[in-house]
Order: sequence, then C-alpha cells, then structure tokens
Amino acid sequence: MSNSKPPFLSLREIDHFIFFNTTPSVLSPSPPISPTVIGEIPRKDNDSGLRCVPLLPRGFSCGGFYPRSYASVAEAVSSHTDLEEDVSFTEEVQELVQELRKEQRKETARKRWERIAPGMGWRKYEMLKRRQVKIETEAWERAANEYRELLKEMCEHKLAPNLPYMKSLFLGWFEPLRDAIHKEQELIRQGKCRAAYAPYFNHLPADMTCVITMHKLMGLMMTVGEHGSARVVSAAITIGDAIEQEIRIHNFLEKTKKKKDAKVEKREGDESGVVEKEQEKLRRKVTELIRKQKLPAVRRIVKDYDESRPWSQEAKAKVGSRLIELLIHTAYIQPPADQLCEGPPDIRPAFIHTALSITRVDKKTSRRYGVIKCDPVVLKGLERSARHMVIPYMPMLVPPVKWMGYDKGAYFFLPSYIMRTHGSKQQREAMKIASKAQLEQVFEALDTLGSTKWRVNKRVLDVVDRIWNSGGRLAHLVDRDDVPLPEKPDTEDESLLKKWKWKLRNAKKENRERHSLRCDTELKLSVARKMKDEEGFYYPHNVDFRGRAYPMHPYLNHLGSDMCRGILEFAEGRPLGNVGLRWLKIHLANLYAGGVDKLSYEGRVSFTENHLDEIFDSADKPLEGNRWWLRAEDPFQCLAACINLSEALRSSSPETYVSYLPIHQDGSCNGLQHYAALGRDKLGAAAVNLMAGEKPADVYSGIAARVLDIMREDAQKDPTSFPDALQARALLDQVDRKLVKQTVMTSVYGVTYIGARDQIMRRLKERGTQLDDSQTFGASCYAAKVTLTALEEMFEAARSIMSWLGECAKIIASENQPVRWTTPLGLPVVQPYRKLGRHLIKTSLQILTLQRETEKVMVKRQRTAFPPNFVHSLDGSHMMMTAIACKRAGMNFAGVHDSFWTHACDVDQLNTILREKFIELYDAPILENLLESFEESFPTLTFPPLPERGDFDLREVLRSTYFFN
Repeated sequence: MSNSKPPFLSLREIDHFIFFNTTPSVLSPSPPISPTVIGEIPRKDNDSGLRCVPLLPRGFSCGGFYPRSYASVAEAVSSHTDLEEDVSFTEEVQELVQELRKEQRKETARKRWERIAPGMGWRKYEMLKRRQVKIETEAWERAANEYRELLKEMCEHKLAPNLPYMKSLFLGWFEPLRDAIHKEQELIRQGKCRAAYAPYFNHLPADMTCVITMHKLMGLMMTVGEHGSARVVSAAITIGDAIEQEIRIHNFLEKTKKKKDAKVEKREGDESGVVEKEQEKLRRKVTELIRKQKLPAVRRIVKDYDESRPWSQEAKAKVGSRLIELLIHTAYIQPPADQLCEGPPDIRPAFIHTALSITRVDKKTSRRYGVIKCDPVVLKGLERSARHMVIPYMPMLVPPVKWMGYDKGAYFFLPSYIMRTHGSKQQREAMKIASKAQLEQVFEALDTLGSTKWRVNKRVLDVVDRIWNSGGRLAHLVDRDDVPLPEKPDTEDESLLKKWKWKLRNAKKENRERHSLRCDTELKLSVARKMKDEEGFYYPHNVDFRGRAYPMHPYLNHLGSDMCRGILEFAEGRPLGNVGLRWLKIHLANLYAGGVDKLSYEGRVSFTENHLDEIFDSADKPLEGNRWWLRAEDPFQCLAACINLSEALRSSSPETYVSYLPIHQDGSCNGLQHYAALGRDKLGAAAVNLMAGEKPADVYSGIAARVLDIMREDAQKDPTSFPDALQARALLDQVDRKLVKQTVMTSVYGVTYIGARDQIMRRLKERGTQLDDSQTFGASCYAAKVTLTALEEMFEAARSIMSWLGECAKIIASENQPVRWTTPLGLPVVQPYRKLGRHLIKTSLQILTLQRETEKVMVKRQRTAFPPNFVHSLDGSHMMMTAIACKRAGMNFAGVHDSFWTHACDVDQLNTILREKFIELYDAPILENLLESFEESFPTLTFPPLPERGDFDLREVLRSTYFFN
C-alpha cells in the first residue's frame, strides 16, 4: 500500500464518501458492491489505494452488503495510515457506521414488528411498547414518587390533600416507614447493624422499599387473608420476593447509568476508566434497545449483568419479617375526621402481630401460627379502595414476547416462567432440560393465546359500576353490607344459646366471605377501569404443571367470573354473516340457561327470537326497564349478548354488522368425554355427546334420574332394618341435576366420598330445606354414596381406566419415585407431591417455620392425584392443538380449559377444527405409550395390563352436533 497520506476530509466530505479498501486481507467477506447497484457516479481510485463509492441514502436497501464492512473500513484507515493520531476522524467514521447500523436495526425491527403486531402502525407499536416497559419497570417508583409529591404538597400548603380513605392511610404510613427503613439502612452502611437480613436490606431506596411493603401486605389481606389478616410466613416471603425482583432491575439501571458529570479522562491502562467506558457502552446499548426494539435482548443483558445469586427462602423471610416489623411500629390509624376536638385523639396501631390456633380435622391436635391483623377500620377501607393498589402483572399493551424457554417469554422485564411449578424442583429441572424442539407446540399454543387482543366493553362496565356503587346484590354481585350479627338471647336455656352460637358463627363466616368477595370485585373493577380507554390489550399465558393454560394476569381475565367475562370482548371485530347471526342467537340462549341451553339449536334460536322485546329492553334500559337479563344464569354475559344482538338487528344489514363478542363452545362434561375416548366406551360416549343425537344428552340429568330411582327403592324399605330409608324419604323432593352436577363434574378428577358429601351438603343448605344441621349432614352422606354408585354404573369403563392409572401410580410411588409422563404435545409433567419437612428460622418478628420438599414422596397423594392430573394434561393438549389450528386458519381464539371461544362468524369452522383435533389426539395410542414409558423408566417393576376397551368409533365425533355445545 502506498505510504502517501490521503487528503484530510471534513465531516461534510465524509457524509458523501466512504473509503473502501480493496486489499483482500482488510476487506470483510461481504461481496463487492457494483457502482451500478449503488449509484451512477463512477468510482475512481485515489492515491491511498482506497476507492470511493457514494454513500447510500438513509433507508436505501443495500442488497448483500453488510454494515460490518464499514467497521473494517474504520479499522483499516486507522491502522494503515497515520490518521490514527486523529481521534476525531475515527470517531466521525464510527458515527457514520453507527448510523448505518441503526438503519439496518430499524429495518429488522420493522420486519419483526410486522410478525408480532400485524395491523398495528409502527409508531403506535413503538409508543405502546415504551408504555409497557414503563408499566413493568416503574410501577413501584411511580407510587413512591406520588407519595413524595403528596407530602411535598402538604408541607407547602399546610393542608392534607383530599384522598380516598385507603390512599390517605398509605400516605400517613409512608413517611414514618420510609424514615425507619432509611435509618436501618444507615446503620447497616456504618456497620452498626449486623443482623441476618442486613446484606439484603440496603440495595433499594427506602421509599420504594416502603411502598412495596405497604402494598404487598395489604394485597395479601385482600386476596388470601382471613378477613383482614395474613400469615406471617407467606407475607414475609411475598414481600421479600417482591423486594428481590425490584432490586434486580434497579441494580442494573443504577450500575450502568451514564455519568452526567464532566467526562472523566481515561488514561491508557487505567482500569477504572476501562470499567466506566464499558458501563457507558452497555448503558447506551440498553437504552437504545429499550427505545427501539429487541426488548427480550434487554432482559438477557440484565440477567447476564446481574451477578447476584437468587435469594433463598430464608433470606426473603428475614427481609420481609423486618419490614413488616417496621410497618407495625410506624403505621397508625389517623383520627376520624368527625372526632371531637375536646377528647384525646383516637390513634391506635393499624396492625398487630398475634397468633392463632387451628384445630385439625381429628380435633385432637392443634397448630399455632403467627398472623398480622389489621384494624377493623383499615379492613373496611380495603374493600372500598382496592383500585389504589399497585398491580404489577397487568394485561400487556403490546403482544407478549414469544416463549423461547423456561424463563424466556411473556413480559419484557417482570419475571416470567412458562410453568407454575410451585417450588417443585424436579418439575422445574424437567422443564429446563426439555429442548426447544420438544416444546415447540406448547410455545406456539401459548403465543397464540397471548396474541388474542381484548378490550373492555364500556357499556357493560358502566352497568356493573352502577350496581356496585348502589350496594351490589344484583347479578350475583356480593352485598356490600355485612350480615347483622344476632343478639345474644337473655336466657339460660342451653338449647337456645346453642342455636344463637350457631347463628353467630354462620353470620361471622358469611361476613368473612363477603369481605373476600368485595375485595376481589374491587380489584377486578380497578383493572377494568384502568384498561377501559385502551384500544386493546393482551394476556400473556403460561401453564400449570399438568399443561393447562392460564392468563398470567390474576384478576380481570376471561377465566374469571361472569362479571369479568361480561366486561371483556375481542378488540378486533368481524362481520356476523348469516352463520354468525344464528350463532349469536344460540349463544344468548345458552347464557340465559335455565334449561334453555338443553334445547336443540333450533329451539334455542326460537327462544331468542321469541324474546326480542325483552332483549331490546335489556339493551336500552338495563336497570330502568324490566331487567329480563337479570334472570339469566350468566347475567352480565347475557347483557353483553343482548346489546350485541340489538345493535345487529337494528342495523341496516344485520349480516354485515361487526361483532366483537366471543362465542363459546363448551365440552359436555369434558372429563368424562376424555375417558370415553380413552376407553372407546359406547355407553359413556352417548351420555356425553360423543355420538350424534337430535338434542344434547345431559349426563347430569341422567345421573340424577338414576339417583332418584335408587332412592325410591330405598324409601320403600323398613327403617328398622335399613336406617337410610329415612334419608331417602327426606330427599325424594330434592333430587335434581343441580344437586348432583358438581359431584358428577368432579368425579373424573378424583372426588372422594368426603368431597361429594360436602358438595351435596352445600347444595342442600342453599335451598333452605327444613332439615336441621345434623339431619342435613346425614342426608348428604347418604346422597353422596348413592350418587357415586350411579356414576360407577353409568361410567364403568371410565372407572376401570381411573383404577388402572391409580394402580400404576401406586406402584411407582411405592419405589419413592414421583409419577412422571410427557403430554402428547411434548410437555414433561412431574407430580409434585412430596412430604414436606420443617425448617425453623429466627427472624426479628418471630420464629418462622418454612416448609421444604423432602426426598420422600406421598404415596397416597401420588396415586389419587394421577388420574385427574393425567386427564387434565389431555384436555390441555386438546385445547392447545385447537388453538394452533385456529391461528393457522386466521381465526381469533381464546380458551378456558374445555371452553373454546371465537367470533360468531367462525364458530362453524371452530367446531370442525376442535372435532378433528380431538380425533387426532385419540388416534394416538395414549395409554399404550404411557405404559411403555413406565416400563422403560422402571424395568424392574411389573405394571397391571391395560384395561379392556370398547369398540366406539372416534369418527362419530365428527357427526356429533352437541359434542362441544
């Protein structure tokens, strides 16, 4: 190469030309660029041996040319000329290189975006993605900032802001708790506090730690607490876990934050300068990734950069316990606004730490455990202020990250795991070692469920709000008032006092249940109100250990109550068409139920058409009219269907009306359908609609009829020789499908005699029968026994398969091994039932007992749980197979275990797909494969032979109109 210097070029000239070295050893392997490809200006060689080509316009496609080549140019120029002394020149070239790299990244991101969010504008997607990142990473910080601003406002204006009660309590607790945490952190920094929690306590700002502690504890009291209380163990670990999660994101952002001071001079060999330069570089990279695209890459960087090891349960418990202790010492209830000035202020602790005793079922032993209880005034405020709680796992504003591994997918920053293992180490390891190819269909199914776009039905939400604000009670909403407690009678009569105690206990139990339901309703409505103005949102999904899919957001989702389902609808609408209009009418009749859903499809269409006046009235005046929709079994969903159908019929062309309403196709006692298919059982298949019929077969009515026949026979017997005759006579007027429905539904999932008895007892109490408590108990015992007998008679094949599965599980568990299998879609399943050991740890609050898995499996639990778990893994596989096929057919799909949802116009196509996938699932030798896997895993064990199976032809399902009904 020539040693002569090239002319010095200004930045302006560099903007027009890039020097490209022709020496093969310097060039990257990219193909040479022809001048005819990149422009009309002919190339010419300069005296440095470099040839110049015009710079491509920004955004211009450059075919096979790779921006990596430009990096080689910068290196070549600086190493082969004495321009290496000119740092600014090199930096300018590198800036140009970076610009071109950015353009290529933009193009790549656009292509990726088109796959992730088709139909959504690029700018809108970027804006929503930035909002999503803020929601995931700044939830606690925003709450802390809000409290800081409110405190500042109070100091400046010397006035307390007008806040909802619960939020005013949080504000009152915030400053004292924050200061107490800050003081503790200072002691740790000075080395004056060497408690076991100290190494973990000092990584997060005090105000964020404070907010997390308050909201997490109150959230537990709302959702899983016993009427305003939370167990210390679960509360401490939950708070510790939330602190650890936030520390990981906070530490990463803090460590890589770019210095805003003057630039620090970096000397050659200066180690601190090199570290700082690397941190700045990493920070720039992360910032660009967040603002542009490739957010999953940011998660990987955070995970790789964070060298801290995960906290143990013990560490979480110690940190959480100390924070709860500080909250107890600093949180007080503010005096009521109407308190008399003359009296002393009624200030008392908001929380107390106490112990409760639980008497075991055998009533011979009891166990004490620590709880945190809140004051009744705080408890009341919880029900009315749930909307102000911080809920980290909200629905996403953009499609979830596609699943790529055990912890790679769903949310951008919030910890996301594809399976809910509930601490089972073996299940977690089985998932981690499973290959991507093995789990490919599971990933695709979860991505499909997560890509369904939802929105809030504002008209239904408005009706829910009106009912809720006026006290609840309508449409299955809980009463917002408590049941009055009965007064103690002024008597010494033991029988009257006993009845009073019984009524008092029942009233308190009812109030506890109402409190829990009120908190749950408030949380669901708070999410609905936050999301109602969004064009759409998405629910990331994962699976439980059996393979059933669930939305990761816990409150407002389509797996929830009738209220949740009524509030939600698809965000993307589709014209009804003639087929869709018919299915919308059938859907409305199904939701009204009350026996209407057992009619033929034509009968249901007729029912809807005969009630159009009531439907129009329900849509126009839901609360002011005759309220026909309130008589429905699913009132809020029925109201949504009334509104949808009314708008369609009143439009100029009902067939072209765009509907957003999901239409359901539900399995007919789906567990028994799977058993009938496994056993090729004709009798069972006919009972659960695997075979065609003029109208839907109702297995619950069939069982109820058989139960009634048995009871009539028993009622004729002599009570002296057959005591159950009295029970049979008392129940003759009570037997119907509703009495036995829950027991029939759960029989295939391993319901026990005790479980069946309790289910039937609840139904009898709901009816307000004239039986006293002891009579109700005896009648329930008898009814449960008869119902299980009727089930065995009608579903003999199902019982034989259940018995075979249980025997196999018993043989495996007797070797101290958990039962494990692989679902038809490749998901590894390991039953988690092991005996739990106790591990005592001393915390600042109390001695906590943590439970740990031991090496000893629970033989009985492994045996009884295997049949229902295995069937759940099969119905989960069927749903996932259907979801994948619907996606490939271009349909919207949502699944609730054995209930499949899509647009009205696509129901016929969905019906075809789900039948084909059911046949495809059971064409495989499922039980044979299961037995083979057991024999391979345990070659020294002998397993019972497969149960005999019938000759039912699975192709019959294709002709069964009411298979999914």
